Amino acid sequence: MTIHLKPGDCLKDRYEIVGLIGSGGMGTVYLANDRVLEGRQTAIKEIFLQPGLSDELAQSFRKQFYKEASTLARLDHPGLPKVSDYFSRDERDYLVMDFIPGQNLLEIANEARREARFLEQAAVMRWVDQICNTLTYLHAQEPPVLHRDVKPANVKLTPDGRLKLVDFGLVKPLDPNDPSTLTGLQGAGSLPYAPLEQYVDHLGHTDARSDLYALGATVYHLLTGNVPPSAQERFIVPESLPSPQEVNPDISPNMARVILAAMAPHPKDRPASIAEWQAMIHGSDNTMPMEHEPAIDTSLTSSLAENWWLAGVALAMFAAALWMTFGGSG
Repeated sequence: MTIHLKPGDCLKDRYEIVGLIGSGGMGTVYLANDRVLEGRQTAIKEIFLQPGLSDELAQSFRKQFYKEASTLARLDHPGLPKVSDYFSRDERDYLVMDFIPGQNLLEIANEARREARFLEQAAVMRWVDQICNTLTYLHAQEPPVLHRDVKPANVKLTPDGRLKLVDFGLVKPLDPNDPSTLTGLQGAGSLPYAPLEQYVDHLGHTDARSDLYALGATVYHLLTGNVPPSAQERFIVPESLPSPQEVNPDISPNMARVILAAMAPHPKDRPASIAEWQAMIHGSDNTMPMEHEPAIDTSLTSSLAENWWLAGVALAMFAAALWMTFGGSG
């Protein structure tokens, strides 16, 4: 059972807890007042380890936390909350960043769905440009930094109209040659938005195109109002992902095409970078014909045939789903 901090509790004799923002997985986020900088509010992410870990593994997790926290503290971009502090207390690690007011894009999408309307493509494209610029900045770091959990709930729209990418629990410096990077700490992202390769990250298959898949799935959700099927579900039932225009006829052919390009099941079939994909968004609807879903299905089949590791991940997940469905009933 997770024991949460209470309003009035103080961390480091500086951060006074106001309340709980959210909790789940391996972390909890609190709203806190900064007693040193009066009037400043912060979001404090508390990261706790799962019970039963060996001392060696716990030490590795914490080492990775400090590595990620120091990376985040060096980032400076208007599309990111500024990380100002990180520390440990009572076997828990804390990350302090600016509190970002406003709604997240999931709340905005859900509100539109309740009102039986679609979000306007022009507005979503303005949002996408901001997210693309932020991700391009992250991927341009040395080494590149992946967000690894881009989704509508992790994008905040501030009162002045600026978007901020939040929840950095899964951010990691991309270093395929560093075996100390632990996927257990970073997780695999959120199911409807995570590409298959993110579940075997220790094999070194994730790169900027993994964030691109998540961004494409995010845009799909915003423009159709529907949560996209997971990459695993698409492997089992390729037709489970309708074309965006089938759901929302107001989406332009070019926008529908680039969304599906970002969500190509195999990374080699996606644009090479966020910047390249962003340029495709602003291309003419007549520059390339709209691809139909069967072409996507064929790409999926051929890609999986050429890449055993991706097929193996999907099959393993399918087997796990069958076991959870039927194996536990006896």
